[in-house]
Amino acid sequence: MYKATPQAPIGSGFGASTTAADVIQGIDLTGKTVVVTGGYSGIGLETVRAFYSAGAKVIVPARDMEKAKAVLADMPDVQIDTMDLLKPESIDAFADRFLHQYDKLHILVNNAGVMAAPLARDERGYESQFAANHLGHFQLTCRLWPALVRAEGARVIALSSFGYVRGEIDFHDPHFEHREYHPWVAYGQAKRANALFAVALDAIGQSQGVRAFSVHPGGIATDLQRHLSQAELEAVKLFDAVGQPIIDPEGADRKTPQQGAATSVWCATSPQLAGMGGVYCVNCEIAPLLPSDESMERFGIRPGAIDPVTAGRLWQLSELHTGTKLD
Repeated sequence: MYKATPQAPIGSGFGASTTAADVIQGIDLTGKTVVVTGGYSGIGLETVRAFYSAGAKVIVPARDMEKAKAVLADMPDVQIDTMDLLKPESIDAFADRFLHQYDKLHILVNNAGVMAAPLARDERGYESQFAANHLGHFQLTCRLWPALVRAEGARVIALSSFGYVRGEIDFHDPHFEHREYHPWVAYGQAKRANALFAVALDAIGQSQGVRAFSVHPGGIATDLQRHLSQAELEAVKLFDAVGQPIIDPEGADRKTPQQGAATSVWCATSPQLAGMGGVYCVNCEIAPLLPSDESMERFGIRPGAIDPVTAGRLWQLSELHTGTKLD
């Protein structure tokens, strides 16, 4: 029977300024296999760096192979393979190659994503942010499931965001076919889906040793902001008046990429989380549960974003839309 982990801080000893290097110190990942989507830019790159430094075999599926090869050149043992989250056949092909080469997958970090993009659709007609950020990773996780189970203690990390407050899951029109499209509403829906995905996956996977976590990495100036106008960039307050990234992890939740990667690495490797899962984490800590779905506290989680009934409903929708189920 599934035992839910309380959505409450555990006193990790880390905080907003913690870096991925701080978290990985003393952790040995020799003999462990790790997949990090989007592991060649921003916080994904720093996540890869941390796992690599601890001795893991890291595989980075990449849409832009040339960029990935150039960025990861200083880590020659990192394996780069092609995959596009907006192309279902590409996801299946990557998974087939992985399962042919590797027996076990100990850590899967679903890190890649797009933010506030103009309306675009994948070849199935699905809205691109929901498709890339959630459905593509759902399909990837399902296809890699046998290797996760064989690891006997795997962890899956879903990159969510405080942006989840901008949009709930519209189960009647998730792809904006009948309602007006708004980039931030679509982003919010996708990021809420990431948090709910971790809830459902953990409930399914606990009995087979697979645990899942969702994380808010913080506000970090990366390529993720490439779709934002100048006015939007000013509104999100990631850069100062001369265009330099604002770094204020404690006060404004504005972090370096190394700090932004820390919570993903903590959730993926920390012995403090042994036997736990299905929770939303912030600043290398399990976030507190907020009192209502109107709460605007940045470092907590609204009840509706981790509701198990909604999570189960999203899981069913995802199976339908991807044609994929856990093996």
